[in-house]
Amino acid sequence: MTAALCAVVLAAFPAGSSSGATPPAGGGRVAIFYYPWYSTPSRDGTWAHWYVERDGQSQLAVRHYPSRGLYSSSNAKVLAAQMREIAAAGVDTVVVSWWGEGSPEAARLPLVATAARRVGLSVAVHHEPYQGRTPASTAADIVRLRDAGYRDFYVYDADRDPPGAWAEALAGVDGVRVFGHTTLAGRAKASGFDGVYTYDIRTWTGRVFRRLCAQAHAMGLLCAPSVGPGYDAELATGDSVVSPRLNGTRYERMWKSALRSGADLVTITSYNEWLEGTQIEPARPQVGRPGYDGAWGRRGIDAQRAYLDATATWAARFTRG
Repeated sequence: MTAALCAVVLAAFPAGSSSGATPPAGGGRVAIFYYPWYSTPSRDGTWAHWYVERDGQSQLAVRHYPSRGLYSSSNAKVLAAQMREIAAAGVDTVVVSWWGEGSPEAARLPLVATAARRVGLSVAVHHEPYQGRTPASTAADIVRLRDAGYRDFYVYDADRDPPGAWAEALAGVDGVRVFGHTTLAGRAKASGFDGVYTYDIRTWTGRVFRRLCAQAHAMGLLCAPSVGPGYDAELATGDSVVSPRLNGTRYERMWKSALRSGADLVTITSYNEWLEGTQIEPARPQVGRPGYDGAWGRRGIDAQRAYLDATATWAARFTRG
């Protein structure tokens, strides 16, 4: 994710893993990044994360269009339906984007957690680079959230702070697992993280997974590489570098690489980051916006859930080992 747009899991340590890290008891092996930051005027008083201002006008900033329409993440019915979809896709854990105390995302975390746990999902926190975030403030956040019942954290953009600062801040934090967003296993170890994840599916493709997991395991760290369907943030940010979906082929390639890497967990980027076009949430065609037609040869209504159905297949294969 970009900083402009921009976790505690009761996730089980998989049997037979080569990592030496010791996690708390809990849930499963497949986690998905989830964004609770969407707002609508009718429910929240304003739009958030659907439109951008350009040339003095509001423009819809998403390349695809949600099958359920432009929704609010404060809508409990929407959250319930989304969590049912995620659980049915074979995912164990929802990793919720969190932007610091007082943020809309922090306010909505309990609502997401309630909906997730009702369908048997574990809940994790994706600790984003909010303004003023430091390793010390992150550690304090983790302690508060741990005391609220969360156990695993994913720290985005971990490399922007020195390993020594992370190690000092996290030294007194126990009862949790902390995954650092980095592809440098040695740096993650020096920082005191328990594991690594990649998130960025545009830069860190499946070609790095085997190397990263081998290095992480050699240092006693968990490896949680991130797979995703594609990337297209041009409407939202002007970023002209696009990773096309290739009718599902890109997603399959990344899953295959993850299965071959010896990963302890697979993380999915993302369920609903519509602004960057990494979402697998159902989409339908809209004027000027494609649906998922063509993915695995599917068309029309049948194509709307193509990526969720593919996720269920790959998650099952990963869980079976």
